[in-house]
Amino acid sequence: MRRTLPHLDRLIFVHIASREWPGARSVLPRLSRSADHGLLWCGIAAGAAALGGRPGRRAALRGLASLAVASGAVNTVGKRSVRRARPLLEAVPVVRRLHRQPFTSSFPSGHAASAVAFATGVGFEKPWWGLALAPVAAAVAFSRIYTGVHYPGDVLAGAALGAGAAFAVRGLAPTHAQPAPPARPRAAAPADSVRERPPALPGGRGLVVVANLGSGQRGGAHADRTQEVRGVLPEAEVVACGGPGEPVGPPLEDLLEVAARRAGERGGALGVLGGDGTVNAAATVAVRHGLPLAVLPGGTHNHFAHDLGIETSADAARAVESGAAVAVDLARFGGGPHREVRYVLNTFALGAYPELVRIREKWAGRLGAWPAGVLAACEVLRTAEPLTVEINGRRRAAWLLFVGNCRYRGLGLTPVRRHDLADGVLDVRVVHGGRLARVRLVAAALTGSPHASPVLGEARLRTLRLSGLPTGTPLAVDGEVTIWDEELTLEKVNEALTVYCPPRA
Repeated sequence: MRRTLPHLDRLIFVHIASREWPGARSVLPRLSRSADHGLLWCGIAAGAAALGGRPGRRAALRGLASLAVASGAVNTVGKRSVRRARPLLEAVPVVRRLHRQPFTSSFPSGHAASAVAFATGVGFEKPWWGLALAPVAAAVAFSRIYTGVHYPGDVLAGAALGAGAAFAVRGLAPTHAQPAPPARPRAAAPADSVRERPPALPGGRGLVVVANLGSGQRGGAHADRTQEVRGVLPEAEVVACGGPGEPVGPPLEDLLEVAARRAGERGGALGVLGGDGTVNAAATVAVRHGLPLAVLPGGTHNHFAHDLGIETSADAARAVESGAAVAVDLARFGGGPHREVRYVLNTFALGAYPELVRIREKWAGRLGAWPAGVLAACEVLRTAEPLTVEINGRRRAAWLLFVGNCRYRGLGLTPVRRHDLADGVLDVRVVHGGRLARVRLVAAALTGSPHASPVLGEARLRTLRLSGLPTGTPLAVDGEVTIWDEELTLEKVNEALTVYCPPRA
């Protein structure tokens, strides 16, 4: 078998090299050269990011990340583990040959790995785009045999490695098209834990939606998103907040309270259009009034909506009209005579992260969200100092404390998405202070082992007590910064919120 496969590989190579392929002579050599160093795919990614909006940017980023993983695997492991000589060029017509012949190991094909990785990665986010790229990727892979620089087996191995890289990236960073995280469907919950099944609201009848038109608008005029809601839920009542040219009106919290009372009188539900901070405020009101919540994504990131499997307002509308809903956990802190109860939908953080959010929001309107985030991260790494705080009774110097409501996927301080929105735990991650803590953490992140760094501590808890906070300590709750100057206890509240959610396939 060890001799048969290489022999068969060479026979197929000679057959391809000696055959005349109509139209290929003027196309395939140029296509092969255009894919050198990933230039072809970088150009396609730039076009997708520029013309495809947010979904296009996600597809481009996933494609390039998959390409990077595949390229790294080929050049660091593949070519070093199997050193195979390039094919002899006697059977390849001179007109087909590349001007510059590669001199590295023939196995596996890096071009094939990059092509398949990029097309597969893009396809995970945008299936039709991936399907359109598949012939281009196949042509690039075939061109490596046609020009005589790889055997067919090299190309097949590279293609398999590229597909594996795309799947590995998807495993670490799930796509928005993947199934929503598991949570208990409200219809299946025990009778003693549920008042009643959330109502199905055809056309949105009985739903009162508060639309925060300022969400996701970091610069320029605020877009009116109310027509989008009325388009998918024509019977819903929509209340706008923060519209263009609108004088100072009632605060968002007051509008949510009024909307909740109206929805309760109609036997309906509370709806919200906005980002994670706006959804947090709506969730607090919905829990207080015992109402189900409908989330329509309208912010910059929309982490909670995406973790529910809600990508667009149409997704939310389908759930509202069918009555499909789940019970999700919340994390709670505050309360007492001088503080109202605060809830956490996604994340809670103190230390460097609130400062990062402040700097990012300061520059996002001028630079854009991504460049502002990079600038903020560099500034925080340069200037931040550890915060001394008691964590569950133990005094620590912490550079950053991150708490997720339910366990997040992703290693170290790069959580991505949640497996489960009702798992009953707090995902706690602490970057300890100390000598060269920032340098050691960055080094661990660059080497891909932040979970093994002694700087980083992780735990899964149900309660977290923080005391000894300095006066005026900033906290980041679901991306919004607030000031706190007394001890607090974060605790899980299981299945505290009912939220409409598209049924899983």
